[in-house]
Amino acid sequence: MAINVDQVYKTVLLIINKEQRGYLTPNEFNKLATQVQLDILNSYFQTIYQQLRAPQNESEYADRRKSVQEKLDAFKEIGACTYNAAVDPAPAFFTLPTSSGTASGTQLISTVNLQTGFPLTTITQSQVEDSLVEVTYLGVPYTDYNITGGFFNLTAGSLPTGAANNIVITLYPQDFYKLGTVLYKNDREVEPIQRNKFALLNLSPISKPSENFPVYLFEQNKIIIYPQTISLNVQATYIKKPANPTWNFTSEAATNFTYIWDPATSVNFELAPVEQTNVIIRILRYAGVVIEDPTIIQIASQDIQQSDINSKS
Repeated sequence: MAINVDQVYKTVLLIINKEQRGYLTPNEFNKLATQVQLDILNSYFQTIYQQLRAPQNESEYADRRKSVQEKLDAFKEIGACTYNAAVDPAPAFFTLPTSSGTASGTQLISTVNLQTGFPLTTITQSQVEDSLVEVTYLGVPYTDYNITGGFFNLTAGSLPTGAANNIVITLYPQDFYKLGTVLYKNDREVEPIQRNKFALLNLSPISKPSENFPVYLFEQNKIIIYPQTISLNVQATYIKKPANPTWNFTSEAATNFTYIWDPATSVNFELAPVEQTNVIIRILRYAGVVIEDPTIIQIASQDIQQSDINSKS
């Protein structure tokens, strides 16, 4: 389950408009929602650290550390790391897993004779920019295109005429956020070390890294594993970055060009439903800055501060 982005947006608008304080546009809301979702995700790490030092209970629903771990479970992934051979003087390294392998959106385009530009309808430009993009034409990978300004554009002219000239766009989010554990052959944990410790390990044949006891340096988003003979079967667990919440809309003359929510292209929050109140309050705090209302900022900040105290005490 997830938090419905439409419910959150309408609740925020209801609160800030109750006394005609101002208005939050969909674009402003989407930016604030993205920031708030990341704020809450980052707070889980600090809360777990705090709870590890505090006495715990065995209550089924009031165990705080267990509750936070359950919220974090939705963002845990494991992926294969790609090997890159050494290029002297740089050592060989593995890249981070960049995608959980789950498509975040697809769009089918039925091409028309001489048409070279197609508006994005079931996916958004922001999704494209945060994803690995795979495009196929009649089931075959296709590369003569660009996607910009909310349009899919053919760069090699129009495609051949005929029935069912279909292009499929598939998005795989680049969702790596925080590295967890590096594994070799599924059952061996690769020990993380600092460069100064690596120098010490190499001084002795007893402590020198081996395939049974490998180590790694994590530098510039590269996983450098020693011994350098390891080139296969490396995976990493990680916390994925949630998809950006998006309240998407259509606008029609019949409705005086007001915003009409489009659930087909909108993206819900990926946080647990119990976080809905927290999401709304935090968005309100940022919204108070946008609409320049210190009352909203003060009230929302007080609620957030009290909630943080309760969760860590």
